[in-house]
Amino acid sequence: MKRALLPIALFALLTYCLPLVSLLVPVRASGESADPPAASADPEAGQSPAAQFLAPADPDETGQQPADAEADSEVIRLWDAGAGEVLEVPLLEYLIGAAASEMPVTWPDEALKAQAIASHSYALYQRDHAEADKLSGAWFSVDPARRQGYMSKEVLQSYWGDAFAANYARLEALFTPLLHQVLTFEGAPAAACYHAISNGQTEASENVWNEALPYLAGVDSTLDLTAEGYEQTVTYTTQQMYDAIVLAVPGAAPEEGEPEGWFGEASYTPAGYVDKIQCAGVFVRGTDLRTALGLRSACFSIEYSDGVFAVTTRGYGHGVGMSQYGASAMALTGKSCAEILAHYYPGTALETLPG
Repeated sequence: MKRALLPIALFALLTYCLPLVSLLVPVRASGESADPPAASADPEAGQSPAAQFLAPADPDETGQQPADAEADSEVIRLWDAGAGEVLEVPLLEYLIGAAASEMPVTWPDEALKAQAIASHSYALYQRDHAEADKLSGAWFSVDPARRQGYMSKEVLQSYWGDAFAANYARLEALFTPLLHQVLTFEGAPAAACYHAISNGQTEASENVWNEALPYLAGVDSTLDLTAEGYEQTVTYTTQQMYDAIVLAVPGAAPEEGEPEGWFGEASYTPAGYVDKIQCAGVFVRGTDLRTALGLRSACFSIEYSDGVFAVTTRGYGHGVGMSQYGASAMALTGKSCAEILAHYYPGTALETLPG
């Protein structure tokens, strides 16, 4: 195994661009579909603005003072990662493109409205904390061509086809009345992160990004347990797992011929996600192992049998903030957009900024 690994490791070190996940194509994915119930809104997957989650910045370090929360913007500045350019997107167009990239347009009105407000709030949070010398002045990165974080009108036309006009008109009518509504915390736009499906409890922000925000402390989201794809299992060969451990876990030394002992004791966050797990003689963070293996969630368990590792995940995404499936389920029970947002971001206020 070591001989097989050596050229891979050398290539990764020399090029700095070998995607680790490419070494880990699963043998089988149980129940996995090409289109998940909603985009993952996930830092590791790069599916949403939450991928650029930033702790509150010090103006002395960034050269920028946080913008006034009362000064709402009619234009959202995005970095198009695919095209390598800054996009200046009108606010309504951004809300439509952001919500459409994160939720199926067929989902309930109140869930879609909650997503639009969360996306807007997060964009303004990023505006207030973006570093002046990064992304050419854009607030955060998206990839419209890959339907990640935001979709332009052109992408939506291709994506929706003949339904474009009807779908766009529906979202336009939904979002126009709430054009300047945002979530705030202590008077400033809130980092309203979101993800596809929790494990039944949303995760605290400090367990993912090392930054504790009071309104991202974790709440009950048991309706997620009814989501299609809530639990999935993927399998990895012994060689794939060996390569992943050696390349991604510093200090790990998996013993050849004894794969059943590569994983041991695990500790968990209060929400039930893996905090740390023993891996080939060292402890690794659950979020780091999730990235190394390309897992859907940091709520996982690992079993080994007959030369194959079976990894079962519960939920989809980083688990912080609003569960998009949970928002849809709450809307179906009659909850309003405001009630959904108040549940997932406790302590925030829903305000209308001057427009």
